[in-house]
Parts: sequence; structure tokens; C-alpha cells
Amino acid sequence: MNVLEQLGKALAMAGAMGWEILWPLILGFALSGVIQAVVRKEQITALMSDDSPRSLAAATGLGAASSSCSYAAVALARSLFRKGAHFTAAMAFEIASTNLVIELGIILALLMGWQFTLAEFVGGPVMIIAVALGFRWWMRGRILDAARQQADKGLAGSMEGHAAMDMSVRGEGGFWQRLLSRNGLTAVAQYFVMDWASVWKDIVGGLLIAGAFAAWVPQSWLQALFFTGNPVASTVWGPIIGPVLAMVSFVCSVGNVPLAAVLWNGGISFGGVVSFLFADLIIIPIILIYRKYYGLKAALRIVGIFYLAMVAAGYVVDVVFTPLGLVPAERNATVLQSSITWNYTTWLNIAFLVLGAFLLTRFIRTGGAAMLKMMGGGPAAIDGPGHGGHG
Repeated sequence: MNVLEQLGKALAMAGAMGWEILWPLILGFALSGVIQAVVRKEQITALMSDDSPRSLAAATGLGAASSSCSYAAVALARSLFRKGAHFTAAMAFEIASTNLVIELGIILALLMGWQFTLAEFVGGPVMIIAVALGFRWWMRGRILDAARQQADKGLAGSMEGHAAMDMSVRGEGGFWQRLLSRNGLTAVAQYFVMDWASVWKDIVGGLLIAGAFAAWVPQSWLQALFFTGNPVASTVWGPIIGPVLAMVSFVCSVGNVPLAAVLWNGGISFGGVVSFLFADLIIIPIILIYRKYYGLKAALRIVGIFYLAMVAAGYVVDVVFTPLGLVPAERNATVLQSSITWNYTTWLNIAFLVLGAFLLTRFIRTGGAAMLKMMGGGPAAIDGPGHGGHG
């Protein structure tokens, strides 16, 4: 098979994966847009003023209701820290906003099985608790003071503009009244399109990498890497190697789910999949942003504590799920279909593409094009009517 045939096989696999996850992505981003549009964000920093269980729970809930873009989550966490939120609570918000969001749970359930969704939502709080303990021990005193001084410099990272935008509906009324109002529908459309715009590169990148892995990497190689012939070694090694693979893949947010499916089919342990999915917050570009935001010493501690927490969460999930019989016996993630067929997925994709077209049209008609230009700018660029919330 020549180079062009190999490339075509990888692209075909990536395209089939993209078609398989299209409708759950649209559904997930639409639901996320609804939550962000109607949930008021005032007093967020007051709810995250310390590292108590109550503050961490509030940070986790608020993060789960926000965008799934890893870069925007990192930028927003720093913004909350600068405005008075406790550093640990801001990091809990960051973790939840990329690993406990609706769209991730939907895609995991559809493509890899409900067990992976459950593992994600069990392991996420475990990771947050581990991070909170790690920061309480190793992120304090002069290191934390230096991190705050560096954060207050306001150096621009990535997706600063997107993180600074608040399009939530500010008027009175109940949930449905605010949602179905003109401002409510506009806010949903704005969050929907802006979230898509912030993660589409990660999704495409994840699909291409997963397609290349599925088409080019022999299963025997992956099985050797993950010690599939030795169940004990595989269980121990999976959560350790999972985050490392995520770091070098450069894929974050929901874009790493297709590659997680490839790794699962290739033999990585159940806990290894979980730790791999959590590692979107320590990929190399984001590590560089941590250095810019908080300084080198703080960045190294953040990455080290995050890594240990991811490994710990993978082990906890394995230890809890295995005796309960919740680990899938078969390694046949449906994301690895090799072709597009006329089935229920096609009908669902058509229906949700219509929904996406409606939201995109409303976004454009309400001045959304100007907002897209501000996504990568600094927070100061988000000024004027239409970008600070709806009246």
C-alpha cells in the first residue's frame, strides 16, 4: 500500500469518526449553551473565596456548567483568581469545566459506553479532591504569592477574549421564561457558536490523530505498550502512561475522546483511559500558558500535582469499578467505524445539523461575527453593548 493509500485510509477513518460524533457534539454544545445562558454568574468569586469543601463544590458545579474549551477554562480560572477566588477553587473550576461538562459525557456514553461516562464523573471529583490536598501541601506561601503577582500582570495567553465574555441573560423571570425570550435564544446561540469556534481545532486534531493511530499503528504495538498480556502490570501502568500520551498528543477538550477510543481498543486499562481523558489540562501548549500566567515554579507544581491527581483518579476508578463488574469486557468502541452508513446516526446528524444551522443563523443576525474577532484578544477588548450580558 503506497503513501497516498495510507493517508486516504487515515482520513477516511477520521471522517467516519467525525460523522459518528457529530450529533452528540451539537447536542452537548446546545445544552451547554442553555445552561450558560440562563445561569447567572454574579458572586462567583464570593462562592469560591477559600478551599473549603463548600467552595470546591461550588467551583465544581459552576465549572461543569461552563465551556469545555481547555484554553478558555485556563484563562477564566486565572481571571477568577485575580478577582479574589481562592487558587485551589479556581483550579477546581478549571478541571470541572473541561472534564465534567455535558458534551463530554454524551460522547463518552455513545461511543465508548455509559461506564466511561460514569467513570469520568466519579473520577473528576476524585481528581479535584487530590488536587486540593496537593495544593494545600505544596502550593502555598511564597510560591502562591509569586503566582498571584505573576497573574496580576495580566499577560495574555490563549482564548482570553472568549473567557472574558459573559452573554448570560440578566433579566428577571424563571428558567423557561428567560430561556425562551429573545435575549435567551440569542445568548444560547452565542455560547453555542463561540464554544464550537474555540474547540473545533482540537476536535479536528483529535480526529486526525485518532484516524492515523487506527489506520497505521498495529494493534500488537499498542498491546505491547500497555502490557495487555499481564493484567496486573496493565492496571498499574495504564494511569501512569495515559497522561503522558495526552501531553504529547497536543489534543485537549472533547477532541481527545476519539483517541481515547483507539487506546482503549488497543489495550490500555480502564483507569488509563480515565487518566488520559483528564490530561487535557497538562498538554504542552497549556503548560506554557501556566508558565506565563503564574511563573515557572508555580507552573511546575501545578503540572506535577495535576499529573499525580490524574494518576490517582485512574487508580481509584479501576479499584472501584473492577469488583463491581463495571469495566466493559469487550474492547469495541463504536467510534472506530470504518465507513458512513445510512442508519440512525445519519438521521440524528441531519436533525441536529438543522438545529445547529438555526443557532448559527441567529448568531450571525445578532452581530456574532464581531464577537468571533474578539475571541483571542485580551479581556479588555470585551467591551461595549452585547458582550457583557443581556439586559
